[in-house]
Amino acid sequence: MAKSLARTGSRRDGRSGSRKSARRIPKGVIHVQASFNNTIVTVTDVRGRVISWSSAGTCGFKGTRRGTPFAAQTAAGNAIRKVVDQGMQRAEVMIKGPGLGRDAALRAIRRSGILLSFVRDVTPMPHNGCRPPKKRRV
Repeated sequence: MAKSLARTGSRRDGRSGSRKSARRIPKGVIHVQASFNNTIVTVTDVRGRVISWSSAGTCGFKGTRRGTPFAAQTAAGNAIRKVVDQGMQRAEVMIKGPGLGRDAALRAIRRSGILLSFVRDVTPMPHNGCRPPKKRRV
């Protein structure tokens, strides 16, 4: 008769349930990336590990409607609702990009009740940038 092998990785070793709901995050960082076509809101802890994220596309907006301020507001609300349930009270906000959703996402974050320690614009700016291509000869 064959021996029964002990199953490895079973949940009998004390862990049960998912770790995501068990983690309590009092402080975090909210990253808003606002392009002309979409707005992506990512909420991380202070070490940079992603807790939740949302974008205008995942909220159900298609095509050119993803770049609207209302879509950005909805995306920010969805991302923040998950972390407020996990106990986040304070946050820093990093906004990147030139899109229309910048202000609307910030307004939705302020309305959520999270205390903001600071709001920083981290849009990349070239310091003279790349070398331009040669002029076209005719």
